Amino acid sequence: MKKISSEVVRQSLTYEAYRQLTDELLAQGKTTGENHSEAMIHYTQLNVARMNRLDKTTRLLENVQEQLRHLNQPMIWLTLTEAWCGDAAQIIPVLQKMADVSEHIELRLILRDEHPGIMDAFLTNGGRSIPKVILLDARTLEVLGSWGPRPAEVQEMVMAARADLSAMTDKEEKKIRYLELTAATQKWYARDKTRSIQQEFLTALREGVGARVGA
Repeated sequence: MKKISSEVVRQSLTYEAYRQLTDELLAQGKTTGENHSEAMIHYTQLNVARMNRLDKTTRLLENVQEQLRHLNQPMIWLTLTEAWCGDAAQIIPVLQKMADVSEHIELRLILRDEHPGIMDAFLTNGGRSIPKVILLDARTLEVLGSWGPRPAEVQEMVMAARADLSAMTDKEEKKIRYLELTAATQKWYARDKTRSIQQEFLTALREGVGARVGA
């Protein structure tokens, strides 16, 4: 996909609007998407707490701030997400902090399940993994690059666990393994303190816009 339509961007959400939508849905006993099960509501509630914490505690690395300040191309970071996604809750608040550094950057959010065509153009190993950030030229809406769905080390953990899960036939055993994976990834994010998100996303940004981000 070389460009994103202006209609999609126009209808996309700011981070503030996304948070408000999530809160409104939870008040109705719902989350984003079609699955409003007890488990999905629980994940969404956990994610609200995670985003609240990250909004308060995220501190950008000095080199990240410096390079973002040198960005001279207007960009939109269009991000596919869902409120129940644990990785999205760990990553999107950090992206907003990064976007706030430069007047040339705008973070916008769209829901994965409402945009299957866009999602399918940015698959990860054939899967609809989120969050997925699409780097856009703000003037032309040309796609400059993408990043996601998670830092490389977490991605390796997830892929290894999925290989284990695909070989399991016992439903209870699968559930336990999945819960172990969820706990392990959240502990990793807590230990990393957003450093890998910042640095790996900055690398993707440099690859997308080249010399227009300060070295």
